[in-house]
Amino acid sequence: MGTKSVRAGQHTVEIHRPDKKLFPDDGLTKEDIVGYYRSIAPFMVPHLKDRPLMLERHPDGIGGLRFMQKQTPDTYPEWIHRVEVDKADGTVVHPVCDSTATLLFLADQATLTFHRWQSKVKRLERPDRMVFDLDPAEDDFEAVRRAARQLGELLDELRLPSALMTTGSRGLHVIVPLSADADFEETRAFARDVAEKLAERDPDRLTTAVQKKAREGRLYLDIQRNAYAQTAVAPYSIRAKPGAPVATPITWEQVKDPELTAQRWTVTDVLEQARTKPWEGILSRGRSLAPARRRLDSLG
Repeated sequence: MGTKSVRAGQHTVEIHRPDKKLFPDDGLTKEDIVGYYRSIAPFMVPHLKDRPLMLERHPDGIGGLRFMQKQTPDTYPEWIHRVEVDKADGTVVHPVCDSTATLLFLADQATLTFHRWQSKVKRLERPDRMVFDLDPAEDDFEAVRRAARQLGELLDELRLPSALMTTGSRGLHVIVPLSADADFEETRAFARDVAEKLAERDPDRLTTAVQKKAREGRLYLDIQRNAYAQTAVAPYSIRAKPGAPVATPITWEQVKDPELTAQRWTVTDVLEQARTKPWEGILSRGRSLAPARRRLDSLG
């Protein structure tokens, strides 16, 4: 199967076994996946830059074993940036993707999906993103669209900007940019209280119950990613599902489309969506949680 060389900036990345089929039913090879990440890099790398990553690797394709990788092997090139972070029993050295070359190198490792921290390397304890994962009980995307609109309205009441992303799997993520002045404990508590307020407004359809048996067919408002060392799928990541769907940023106008699904975009057509810059001007508007907390506490 050999190798192929790809030039990216100052570095040359070797693509090993480029003909290896990672999506056998769709005929997508490793070379195709690397080609996708090369084309999407200008839109994707800014969302990965300066953040610890967890890599979801599928060296034998989506039908084979999956590896969730945090630790950066010593065999990775020196130019791959790393960050050492604390964990319960020591430390772990995460890869950091701040260039197209790094993105392509990790794609050559059969990384299909990139999961990122909600904080950056210089302020690991202070998240600058808050994530709500809207997880339907069944494949009912209408329930997801409805919950997204309800959450968006509540966030508007709290005067918090927000952005939407299809997960490429089942649901939507609602992402709130923060000023990184609160720690993870405070951020998660705020996210939990927002979710509980939303569920209180529509208890027949929404729930914050972690245990599936307690959800009783209701959509789960998942805030678990708002904790230290927790990750969420990064924008424009491929999901290991038939058709190679992609986690895709969208506008609030697009969520009104009844034809929208979590897997609406794939590697074949997401670039056109990315070029519309659906999040333009939103993520740079990070807000402090203190005023929003006061507004939330004042709601009846």
